[in-house]
Amino acid sequence: MSSPSGNIVLKFCHIILTWVLLAILTKEFRRCLIPKKSPLFLHVRVLHFHDGFSKPVLMGPSNKDEEVLVEAGMLDEARKLFDKMLNYGLLISVDSCNLFISHLSEDLDGIKIALKVFAEFPEVGVCWNTASYNIITHSLCQLGRVVEAHQLLLQMELRGCMPDVISYSTVINGYCQVGELQRVLKLIEEMQIKGLKPNPYTYNGVILLLCKTGKVAEAERVLREMISEGIAPDGVIYTTLIDGFCKLGNVSSAYRLFDEMQKRKISPDFITYTAVICGLCQTGRVMEADKLFHEMVCNRLEPDEVTYTALIDGYCKEGKMKEAFSLHNQMLQMGLTPNIVTYTALADGLCKCGEVDTANELLHEMCRKGLELNIYTYNSLVNGLCKAGNIDQAVKLMKDMEVAGFHPDAVTYTTLMDAYCKSREMVRAHELLRQMLDRELQPTVVTFNVLMNGFCMSGMLEDGEKLLKWMLEKGIMPNATTYNSLMKQYCIRNNMRATTEIYRGMCAKGVVPDGNTYNILIKGHCKARNMKEAWFLHRDMVGKGFNLTVSSYNALIKGFYKRKKFLEARELFEQMRREGLVADREIYNIFADINYDEGKMELTLELCDEAIEKCLVGDIQTKNT
Repeated sequence: MSSPSGNIVLKFCHIILTWVLLAILTKEFRRCLIPKKSPLFLHVRVLHFHDGFSKPVLMGPSNKDEEVLVEAGMLDEARKLFDKMLNYGLLISVDSCNLFISHLSEDLDGIKIALKVFAEFPEVGVCWNTASYNIITHSLCQLGRVVEAHQLLLQMELRGCMPDVISYSTVINGYCQVGELQRVLKLIEEMQIKGLKPNPYTYNGVILLLCKTGKVAEAERVLREMISEGIAPDGVIYTTLIDGFCKLGNVSSAYRLFDEMQKRKISPDFITYTAVICGLCQTGRVMEADKLFHEMVCNRLEPDEVTYTALIDGYCKEGKMKEAFSLHNQMLQMGLTPNIVTYTALADGLCKCGEVDTANELLHEMCRKGLELNIYTYNSLVNGLCKAGNIDQAVKLMKDMEVAGFHPDAVTYTTLMDAYCKSREMVRAHELLRQMLDRELQPTVVTFNVLMNGFCMSGMLEDGEKLLKWMLEKGIMPNATTYNSLMKQYCIRNNMRATTEIYRGMCAKGVVPDGNTYNILIKGHCKARNMKEAWFLHRDMVGKGFNLTVSSYNALIKGFYKRKKFLEARELFEQMRREGLVADREIYNIFADINYDEGKMELTLELCDEAIEKCLVGDIQTKNT
């Protein structure tokens, strides 16, 4: 057993040795690592002893030498300093190491070095903590190595580090980026079992993934769960959902969230406004989009090329070329440069208005500005000519494409086939399909949908069913639009038995119904007086985030009224009015009479005024247009 005086002597020797090492280290450090004119004033701070004989540990909060180098971006020099300290037997604090690998992880080359440091430093006594694992997990996800990140998460506990919410959120977000929804849901369940609550970062990744995969209604349910857990969503989450709904054409739900975020005092940015403007223009609600555009400008948010191009495209689709070109000029005045998409929208609009020569002049202007025509521009022009009924000119343009060195693709052929199908020229549509196959172009599901629509519009339902059967046999998966064409025609013929069989077959194949599917079925069942089935479908579609069209509202209201279900009919009528939709004149007459009979004169007069304004005046404006 050693004496107290012996311990004192040993401790004193230890301290002397440490300071000798530090003196050498400081001299080496200044000589080898720091330029003579370096503005950094570096000095070794404090050494800490766990007991009288432990190795000195350079403490994180006082470790300014390494931290200054790291913060200054001198990562190579910091690494050399770390190596020298380790060679002299000093244990570097984990906080200093975390700072080092965190800065290394800011670019791809640095990430590789960080992974190497993470693997090597435990051999010289560095004990990584949860923060260390989180940095490396994030780095692996950045490299797309999400499975390795997940494995590291599992290894943390075995190595004595408990994963926290950041650990799980990082891996969850990694899986979200690569579209692994099932793994995401499993990890969320696992973290909740461990008592860890998802944070906004976790929820944001899940919502983004669901929106990317078209499951926007499910994404909104995640938002509601988030709010119920007391976690406040930010503008990014709302914008993601709004954009998701707009891309599905469900602008009403997007608008609802747009209003909700403002009620929560979250200001929409220009990306949020642009998403809603794009959605409104895609669904033909250009006047609303224009109103929102001016609101955006009044809020001192600057529209970009995407915002302007969306609005220009909306006006072009409505044939309002004066307004479209006015916006184009405004873009130029704002210092924004119209791109190929902007000019393609303008040329497409001109073609639809029959202004083919002007469209060609615009294309020449594009070329003079150094913008190169591409296959998308030609396809847009072909589409514009077809929409204007100039199929012969569209065929000629397709030949001109080849002369210019652009080979027509599946979109080109499908566009022309659609034009022939709509003009009931099914033989020519078939001929184009044969040309596609001869050129080894793979028809898409849209190509077959065009043919299916052609068969159905021509009353050739048997041929339509044969096409569906052939698609399934060849492994070409139909989508909701394929089935919708058939169901719509059977509903028109009042054959709800055949319609129901097609719907069941669609669901059995895993094809998810869209808003159009529900509206077709609801109108069909209302026509056949199957109001129970129509009401069930209505509740189902609302639960999935879809909205009734005006014609579906009218059908349901009239159906319930005829079955003496006045309460349901009134509820739907009021809901329709709240949504700003206009019922037909017959429905206004029905409810004006009901309210008059009930002695509600004020409401009766209100409905009469509304009917005159929205039905009668609207009809006159439509006729004048």
